[in-house]
Amino acid sequence: MLLVRSHHLLLHHAARLSPRAAPRLLLLHHHHRHRHRAAVRLRPPRMSSSSASSNTSSPAPSPPAPVSAIDQLADWATSPLRNPVCCTRVPKSKIRFCPSCGSPTKLAIPDGDEKMRAVCSSCGRVHYENPKMVVGCLVEHDNKVLLCRRKIEPAYGLWTLPAGYLEVGESAAEGASRETLEEACADVDILSPFAQLDIPLIGQSYIIFRARLKTPNFSPGPESLECALFALDDIPFDSLAFSSIIVTLRMYLEDVKSGNIKFHYCTINKRLGTGASDLRSFDIDNHLSV
Repeated sequence: MLLVRSHHLLLHHAARLSPRAAPRLLLLHHHHRHRHRAAVRLRPPRMSSSSASSNTSSPAPSPPAPVSAIDQLADWATSPLRNPVCCTRVPKSKIRFCPSCGSPTKLAIPDGDEKMRAVCSSCGRVHYENPKMVVGCLVEHDNKVLLCRRKIEPAYGLWTLPAGYLEVGESAAEGASRETLEEACADVDILSPFAQLDIPLIGQSYIIFRARLKTPNFSPGPESLECALFALDDIPFDSLAFSSIIVTLRMYLEDVKSGNIKFHYCTINKRLGTGASDLRSFDIDNHLSV
């Protein structure tokens, strides 16, 4: 108990440390907290076959207690591969200067918070960084889907669904229609939401809508090299631009083959140091479909 209280006191004073020392102290706090949680779940080790045979008079060891679903979830959540707090990487704020007064910011943990934030060194204002919303359309026409080949970086020359960042003042559906018009010069009707995909590592959340062409007219916009309708068996999965597009089209393909179009939610966990369109650079977690 004394150890836990001492770590909370250290965490409280982390904001007064240098930007290099404070993240290390935060990781130390999380390390001991997860270590304590893991220790609660420790169970006696199973006896090996060699040690059992050396003492025949001893009773046979009882089977290990079954691991509950809660324990499995805790193990999953505290695994370094699943929980960024267990890793040695602390995301750095991109806010270098205060948007309010222009003074430099510093990394600190504000009172009542648990995360490093960009805090103005002059006025003390705390600046938060929130995920960006990306919206787009999966356009259906004659059992085909509309794809655009990118004319801009990242992923220049690769195929994608028409999509982009949601703007202030528009709904997600309006933003998806606008992006489709800008990238494919296509006027569409929104049918239904199809997928929401969260990508925590890069701070993005995607909402993809099913849509249909109002007229069979489309052409490449300023950000596209070309646009084309692809039959489902001809979708160029080896030349798709982003993990979100790969996952969306895989889910759609499976739904069409099963005859039941669903709404999907999942988390895309990208791996550090890999490209945005690398087919082996991500894992799918928390997949729900209704």
